[in-house]
Amino acid sequence: MKLIVTDLDGTFLNNNGSYDRELFNKVYSKMQEKNIEFAICTGKQCERVEELFESDNSNIWILGDSATRIRQGKKLVKEFPMNQNIALQMIASMKNFDSDLIIIACTNDGAFVRNDIEDKYFKIIRRSYAKLKKINSIEEVTGNFLKITVYDPLKRSEKLKHYLNSYMEQLYIVASEPAWLDVTDRNIHKGKTVEKLQDLLRITKEDTMSFGDGENDVELMDAAKYSFAMSNASENTKNAADFITKSNEENGVLKTIQKIIDLI
Repeated sequence: MKLIVTDLDGTFLNNNGSYDRELFNKVYSKMQEKNIEFAICTGKQCERVEELFESDNSNIWILGDSATRIRQGKKLVKEFPMNQNIALQMIASMKNFDSDLIIIACTNDGAFVRNDIEDKYFKIIRRSYAKLKKINSIEEVTGNFLKITVYDPLKRSEKLKHYLNSYMEQLYIVASEPAWLDVTDRNIHKGKTVEKLQDLLRITKEDTMSFGDGENDVELMDAAKYSFAMSNASENTKNAADFITKSNEENGVLKTIQKIIDLI
């Protein structure tokens, strides 16, 4: 075992959005002793992940912003932007679906939402973004789009995905949860970015373990020989995984890693 990759929400984090820091430090110390790299692969903004982990460790790999950026030690290693024109066309299509959709445009300068967003929704989105700014219009965003995310309180992400079907050949679109839809470049998703990290570290799929729970973790399961879906995972993720482990509320990720490392 040389690389362990985990999703955050619904997987590593409990339902309160936190984790057992004491257990993490204990398990991570064992990973370091065994020269095992640890990576977080998440829809959350990289800077938000760094906030969550604070000083627990600065050497973990972060494949954040829906796997469109790779960072380590607060340093950008690689990023994978979308085609700007196609992204703007798709945003226009989203507004045609419903002009009140909460669209989050993400660049390497931060995440942007319209300034008329309700405070209660801004607070929900802030849980995933450390650098979150309000602007008059998404079209004002400068810089390359890394991803576009939609938060829909009406939970129509699957319907929106089908509505955007004409973009499927150019973009990767996933309804990660009923209220959340993520869009990245066609060739970028969690599985592909883990492959890029594996190449960077000269580590193979056979040396990798992964954990996930959501629809956007299906490809993550395929990127590792030893893939674990949480007991609270979606059926598609469970079907894609090799094993089922305890839920995110039961410290399933850390307890599984601990058991595996003790066997090495």
